[in-house]
Amino acid sequence: MLRHLMSPLDFSVEELDKLLALAHDIEANPEKYAHICEGKKIATLFYEPSTRTRLSFEAAMMNLGGKALGFHSADSSSVSKGETVGDTARVISCYADIIAMRHPKEGAPMVASEKSLVPVINAGDGGHQHPTQTLTDLLTIHSYKGKFEGMTYGLCGDLKFGRTVHSLIEALSRYENIKFVLISPEELRVPSYVREALKAKNIPFEEVVKLDEETMKDLDVLYMTRVQKERFFNEEDYIRMKDFYILDKAKMAIAPESMIVMHPLPRVNEIAVEVDDDPRAAYFPQAQYGVYVRMALILTLLGLAE
Repeated sequence: MLRHLMSPLDFSVEELDKLLALAHDIEANPEKYAHICEGKKIATLFYEPSTRTRLSFEAAMMNLGGKALGFHSADSSSVSKGETVGDTARVISCYADIIAMRHPKEGAPMVASEKSLVPVINAGDGGHQHPTQTLTDLLTIHSYKGKFEGMTYGLCGDLKFGRTVHSLIEALSRYENIKFVLISPEELRVPSYVREALKAKNIPFEEVVKLDEETMKDLDVLYMTRVQKERFFNEEDYIRMKDFYILDKAKMAIAPESMIVMHPLPRVNEIAVEVDDDPRAAYFPQAQYGVYVRMALILTLLGLAE
């Protein structure tokens, strides 16, 4: 049966455990998986700019022995001639075995999945979902901490427009005994539907403005995000918000020794370069984990996972 990935919740906790175990095995034994997708192709249909997500999908397929094709902006596709997302997906599914789509409009990958003859992966749709980033985040947390339960997660920065944050909160909410500390300026608080969902599940959370010792003292994970210029309607608001939080050596000195720092990247200046050498900085390994988890996802959706 044809299966797509639109949301991180499309996988049950059991399926997610299996996917992460496969990703861990890929990391440990890359040669075992080097030829599984020979003769297979992934189409990366990116209607808005991306470096990490698009290239990690392509690297994932190539690491499995397959090939990649696609486009990296709407201008270089037939959308510039008026072609619909549904028609594009239907046509491209004649050329490829699996599709990864990023689109600025929420729900566009879902429309594509309804017309496609092959599995479609949502690689980010507007401010809505970014499920493969969430899978990457979960693999990173699991690799460093060995679990998801019983931990306090701090999410800092743009919590209003950050689709990575929304998806991660949703995914982590399925685990026991967790707590969220939501760190943002008033203007960039998480949307009300996220707060309501946490309340409905009786998951404790607090919203704070400052990133200081009091905020960080109990954190197991600090997830930093950039203030996204492309989500703002005017330059003035962006400039006012963009330097609201800067994680530097001084802040890391007062953070718990066991706390890890994550970031979906790209960063602007919300994490100082001087933090990169701190053993708690997990954001570059996080980018590598993105390749492993996308390899596992490709194998799973193509029915090639063991």
